[in-house]
Amino acid sequence: MANIITGIRIVLSVALLFFPALSPAFFALYITAGITDMIDGAVARKTGTVSAFGARLDTIADIVFTAACLFKLLPVLDVPVWLYVWIAVIAFVKAANIAAGYIRQKAFPSVHSVFNKVTGGLLFVFPLTLAWIHFKYSAAVVCAVATIAAVHEGYLIQAGRTV
Repeated sequence: MANIITGIRIVLSVALLFFPALSPAFFALYITAGITDMIDGAVARKTGTVSAFGARLDTIADIVFTAACLFKLLPVLDVPVWLYVWIAVIAFVKAANIAAGYIRQKAFPSVHSVFNKVTGGLLFVFPLTLAWIHFKYSAAVVCAVATIAAVHEGYLIQAGRTV
């Protein structure tokens, strides 16, 4: 059941690409996808179906959701170059972490650290705050936490502490 919920997040994330950014339909899909992210792990733990496959599927779903959101939101925001560079650096560090984990463990690593969860929560709230907080300020907070999470993730992968 948990993997089905995670799969629904992937479908909802792809569906986001077909609706205008920041439209009511976009936000409905966005919030529903976010809810699936919050409950899939709880369902897996409650039903005793936690698995390495489920953890990896969750990571893939997170990547698809994040990519879809970035693809839709970045073009409608007046994003300064420094923010694009920061996002690219975070993406590079995370990609390097995945590559290093694969080389080390012969499998794609899945890290569900507190920092990654906080980053995910901040990323989820980010579009919902655009009407009240200038996105440059909230984006800087998200990027700062995401940077810490990416570095910490690299440490955990090198220490062999992944799912």
